[in-house]
Amino acid sequence: MERLPLLVGVTGGIGSGKSTVCAMLAEMGCELFEADRIAKELQLENPEVISGIEELFGREVYSRDALGKLQIDRKIIASVVFSDPEKLAALNRLIHPKVREAFISEVKRCAREGKRILCKEAAILFEAGADRDLDRIIVVAAGNGLRLERAVARGMERAEAQKRMQAQWPQEKLIERAHYVIFNDGTLEELRSQVEQVYQSLLTVTE
Repeated sequence: MERLPLLVGVTGGIGSGKSTVCAMLAEMGCELFEADRIAKELQLENPEVISGIEELFGREVYSRDALGKLQIDRKIIASVVFSDPEKLAALNRLIHPKVREAFISEVKRCAREGKRILCKEAAILFEAGADRDLDRIIVVAAGNGLRLERAVARGMERAEAQKRMQAQWPQEKLIERAHYVIFNDGTLEELRSQVEQVYQSLLTVTE
């Protein structure tokens, strides 16, 4: 009989370092489902999602490059949704059910292959209601100033980063609902030590 893997959500605000934590967990042996990456792929590959986005934001958000490959202007969408909660909610209603379908398929694959832990990385895990599908939640946290500087260092405009931070749940609210909190304010070595501790704890749950 197939046994479901332990389903672990990994979330945190912009600039918290959740992708780094997920990469470490993957190195340690966890399977990884990147919800945000899947959502971006759907916006370029799924006809229903593409049509819905055009209705919400106008056909001008899409274009084609010199090779005819579909492109999406995420800056236009970001500038709208992070100042218009209704548009953001409509976009989430369009995309999140399809991301969930993809996640369920990944859960089934992991069960067939006997994988012990599947981590779901998602920026808006609680906002999307995805936490209801999961066994454990890891929140990656860091000081707001540090998170802002990290976002800017990645090439994001400071004003846009601040707007995104304001649109996301406050970090304190995320921490209240976490099973594990990893504080990413120090060195990579300190971060890896915390991740290792959490990973070992997750392993005991699967035994």
